[in-house]
Formats: sequence, structure tokens, C-alpha cells
Amino acid sequence: MNIKTTKLLSDLNEQLNFIELEIDNQITRCESSIEIILKVLINLKNLISKFKFKSETEEIQFFKEIKPQFSSKLIYYNMVYKIEMKRPNGGNRIVKKYFQNELQKLKAYFDNELDFYKYYRSGSSYLDHKYFLRGKFDIKLALDSYYFETDASFSTSHDFKVARILANDLIQLYIEDQLIMIENKDLGDKSQRKPNTKLIWTSSKVALTELIYALHSEGVFNNGAADLKDIAENFEHIFEIDLGQYRRTFLEIRARKNDKTKFITTLNEGLLKRMENSDEVI
Repeated sequence: MNIKTTKLLSDLNEQLNFIELEIDNQITRCESSIEIILKVLINLKNLISKFKFKSETEEIQFFKEIKPQFSSKLIYYNMVYKIEMKRPNGGNRIVKKYFQNELQKLKAYFDNELDFYKYYRSGSSYLDHKYFLRGKFDIKLALDSYYFETDASFSTSHDFKVARILANDLIQLYIEDQLIMIENKDLGDKSQRKPNTKLIWTSSKVALTELIYALHSEGVFNNGAADLKDIAENFEHIFEIDLGQYRRTFLEIRARKNDKTKFITTLNEGLLKRMENSDEVI
């Protein structure tokens, strides 16, 4: 099961990444992404319909950890689609207020679901048998009405809530990125002295994002007082590169199963190899 779902998720991420690169219009991008995700969810549902879980633990793992990774993407792109469709045509001040209101909506959802947020974020499991087993819902747990309209063979009372939490993390980053872009427009282009030698970043944007987060974590700029946003903008300016939603990229890096710091590990290994080579020119 894990091998098949991992392959499905990997293929889905690959298709979504391709769309991110190929389609510039955000609304069109969301439409294409939603279409693909729906097809993959149908495949996932068919897979589960033919599969018998070996234990309750395995079933809980699927509905708590695996399915939300798929459904959260659908929630994310659908909500971004709605946000962009309703984006006002006014000036920066109006658009900024609009996105701030969207952040407030996320906070309202968080406040309303605070108990489950705490349960999920803390890694608790004492209610998993009620939350993530099919047909084991407890009406006293304040269920959303949508649950009673879902396919009971492919849903539990709380797998959607987990997906919503994961999606909300990404939506918050998306909105914050939009607000940063608005602030940058307000500030306007500032002339800065350029170095004599132009450097071009030829590794991946993911690798650069990993490096930026590592440097920020170590506090190497301004005695640790530099904001992540400022560091990222400086790197973007130096290398004339658009890192896009680098906060979202970091979430993907953090979710890696193996070697979360792949680029940093490669740097470390390369430097150690250079130090061990006595003939290397310093």
C-alpha cells in the first residue's frame, strides 16, 4: 500500500510542479491542478476500495497521514482559485486589505478548530480510533455536516480536518507572499550598487532555498537579527532569480523522507573532500 500511494503522490507532485513552471496565470494554473488532483483522488479511492487494511493501525495511518497529503492539495488550489477570482481590481491598498481579510478568515478557522489543531500538532493519538477509522465517528465530537455527505468507505470523521490544516499552512504562505509582493511594489525599484562580477546561480531553486534557511537558522547576518524575507530578497537580487513561494518550498523540503538537508549535506561532503585533498589549491 505505502509503495503504491507513495508512487501516486510522487507522480502528482511532479505534474503539479510542471504546471507551476509552465503556466503563469494563477487562475489557469489552479484549474489545471484541480483537474489533475481529482483524477489522482479517483485512483486513490479505487486503490482503497480493493485493499483490505491489515490492522486498525494501518487504516489510521492512511487516513491520518497519507490521504490528507492528497486532499490537502485539492483544498489548497481550490481556495487559491477562489481567492484569485475574488481579488479586487483596485490599487495596492485595496488589494492589501483584501489579502489581510483572507488571513483573518484562516485565523477564524484556526480559532474554531483550536482543540483539534492542538491534538494534531502535538502528535497525540489517544482519539485516533474515533478520528481516523471509518464508521467510528462520535457525534459528540462536533462533526461538520459535510461528513455525513461523504463516501463512508473513503472517509473518516477527521481526515478532512487534517487536510484542511495542511492546506491552510500553504494558503497562509501564499497570502503572505502576495502581501510581500504588494509591499515591494509600494517601495518601488531602488537603485543598488552592483558588483563588478556577475554571478549566476546554476543549481536548483530548492537548493538555494535550503541554503537560505540554513543561513537564517544559524543567524549569520546582522548578528542573527536579519529577517528571512530580507535574506531571501538579497539572494534574489544578487543572483537575479525569482525564488517564488520559497516558504512553500521549505515545507516540501521539511517533508522529505530521507536527507532533509540534501544540499547542505552535499556542500559538507564536498568541502571535506577538498580539505582531505592535499594537492587542492586553496
